[in-house]
Amino acid sequence: MDSIYHEKITYSRWRNTWHAFQKDLLCKVGAYIVLGLIILTFIGEFIKPYPINEQFLDYTLMPPIWAQSADLRFVLGTDDLGRDILSRIIAGVPATFGSGLLVALIVFLIGISLSLFIALGHHVRALIINHILDILLSIPSLLLAIILIAFMEASLLNASIAVALALLPRLTVTLYGAISDELDKEYVSVLRLDGANLAFIVRKIIIPNISPLLVNEFTRTFSLAILDISALGFLDLGAQLPSSEWGTMIGNSLESIFIAPWTVMLPGLAIFITVLSINLFGFGVSRAIIKGVS
Repeated sequence: MDSIYHEKITYSRWRNTWHAFQKDLLCKVGAYIVLGLIILTFIGEFIKPYPINEQFLDYTLMPPIWAQSADLRFVLGTDDLGRDILSRIIAGVPATFGSGLLVALIVFLIGISLSLFIALGHHVRALIINHILDILLSIPSLLLAIILIAFMEASLLNASIAVALALLPRLTVTLYGAISDELDKEYVSVLRLDGANLAFIVRKIIIPNISPLLVNEFTRTFSLAILDISALGFLDLGAQLPSSEWGTMIGNSLESIFIAPWTVMLPGLAIFITVLSINLFGFGVSRAIIKGVS
């Protein structure tokens, strides 16, 4: 009888990453919640129970359904104007989550382009940009966003622009450091001596090697964008009433915190769950990429 020796199957990097992702329960939970929020960003307007500004004056400050005096028509209760909180939280997903995602994507694309420009270019302009970013990095992102929004009219759009400009220096400097470290490694020098151009090195070597860091930094930028947009809304420097942006909802309900704490806690809980889910998903993907390589 012939002896047949089966060669050990070697899966691709992406398949190993996918297997590692499937084994991470917390990462999958975060992924499902993030996916649900993305869907709500586009269809939330059509599935919310009531219009966000419809007032039920006979049902002001109704508690959520787990309270004894609740009304089943208002699952999460109503605010001081009789507006359904569930409808307002659903309608606030595009303003908070959607704006944060858009800001994170724009900052990430500009940040990686700037970091490559600085790391690959050794001329005076690249050095000047690097030093300017180092100076801006010394200012906390929220404080920098507040300073920027002071020169603009308070609105969700202007708040998103201010947050994007505030988050850009930290991301760019971090990616610049990672790219510079990769460029200084010996195998990159060998490739350049063999005639490999910079575009090939960036696409095939640098980006794959720093992909876990890229995922981590995008996750962190996304989380900070949501928190900063919500903070500006809370301070009345971002989205304005009657917007149902979650930070604006919290700031508008502070006067009712002692008699109707759910009007503050529920939008805050929405922010907490959103940021937690993004971090579970993002850092889980980063771990899966690392395991896929090893």
